[in-house]
Amino acid sequence: MTYEERKAQVKSYLGKVVKIGIDRPIGYVHKKEKYTLTYNINYGYIPGVLGGDDEELDVYLLGVDTPVEEYEARIIAIVHRENDIEDKLVAAPVGKSFTSEEIRSAVDFQEKYYISRIETL
Repeated sequence: MTYEERKAQVKSYLGKVVKIGIDRPIGYVHKKEKYTLTYNINYGYIPGVLGGDDEELDVYLLGVDTPVEEYEARIIAIVHRENDIEDKLVAAPVGKSFTSEEIRSAVDFQEKYYISRIETL
């Protein structure tokens, strides 16, 4: 997937309501080579949609304070990664919204390892 295709793909989801599969629920501990991530929010993917890394397109789920296995939510933002091959979507329950600052604070546990910017609706 080219850079332009990747950006067009994630932009096409802004404002849409999608079903998200959650594979890293709140509290999940992910051990990486150089660090360990503990997920303070639900994190998953859009089933069947491949992202820039040729794996399913990743989604941070805000506004749901308990671990879930799947959720239907509205895409409210994109985390554009400048030094990675993939971008992340940000979703929230329909009717809920978050500022760029609130999104940054929620996703920083992982995004602090990347150069990224947040685009909201």
